[in-house]
Amino acid sequence: MSNLQDIMNGLPLRPTTFTNRRKRKVLLMGKSGSGKTSMRSIIFANYIARDTRRLGATIDVEHSHVRFLGNLVLNLWDCGGQEAFMENYFASQRDNIFRNVEVLIYVFDVESRELDKDMHYYQSCLEAILQNSPEAKIFCLIHKMDLVQEDERELIFHEREEDLKRLSKPLSCTCFRTSIWDETLYKAWSSIVYLLIPNVQQLESNLQQFAEIIDADEVLLFERATFLVISHCQRKSQRDVHRFEKISNIIKQFKLSCSKLAASFQSMEVKNSAFAAFIDVFTSNTYVMVIMSDPSIPSAATLINIKNARKHFEKLEKITDNPMVT
Repeated sequence: MSNLQDIMNGLPLRPTTFTNRRKRKVLLMGKSGSGKTSMRSIIFANYIARDTRRLGATIDVEHSHVRFLGNLVLNLWDCGGQEAFMENYFASQRDNIFRNVEVLIYVFDVESRELDKDMHYYQSCLEAILQNSPEAKIFCLIHKMDLVQEDERELIFHEREEDLKRLSKPLSCTCFRTSIWDETLYKAWSSIVYLLIPNVQQLESNLQQFAEIIDADEVLLFERATFLVISHCQRKSQRDVHRFEKISNIIKQFKLSCSKLAASFQSMEVKNSAFAAFIDVFTSNTYVMVIMSDPSIPSAATLINIKNARKHFEKLEKITDNPMVT
């Protein structure tokens, strides 16, 4: 569609009301050995699952500042889960640890033999959050689900989820089942980070319009460093509810393979008789994936449309980064 750039340029770019404080404090907590540092290393430090075995236990609190989507910084506090550290967090470090928290991620080892103690520490976290950061979003990850027999996973997860939701009141929590060995880790972290992205509704609205203009079945945006799905629109239903996260995992592994071979990952195309999928650099902080099922649309036309839409989404991203831009 030759005039796509003109159409996209005609879409409104409204400045966001997001405040100037773009550093978001995220607490990552849970008992020692629950898998906190492994998941953090896979998502943010380009580890692959088998390499996390060499990671040691976290001592006290490990701080990291993760730049995400350009100007959004995740101030990630990975809190060591040894008993002495946990007790210290609730005593002498209580205000420091739990003040100004935007997200608490509490990780439970599904095979823990000390479930009562896990729940006790989780409740202590909730009490501290309620006192210091009552607006914080709470996420519980039931982790290492790959160790549970596949036919029992659904039942065990829902039992834990019910217990945690009841225990969390008056706060509310969102639960995910996770494993470093499959797409569930990407699903959980994409959902968590999504809540921290400013102006995300406008981004999704523009993505929907872009999909309609080029007649795409689906369009997905991936954050460039992590390959977490940050936005998507879907115009045709699909059977596999986990396909986004599977794609994230596959493409990130492909990107890592390219880097080990000293090759640069820019784009790829997968095509068969039923559909075509295009993954390409989009903005300075994102990749885009476009899925088409109309065989009459040439690949070259889709690639040109992606190129023509870049300038518009770059402008939108700058508004997200700097709310003073008009």
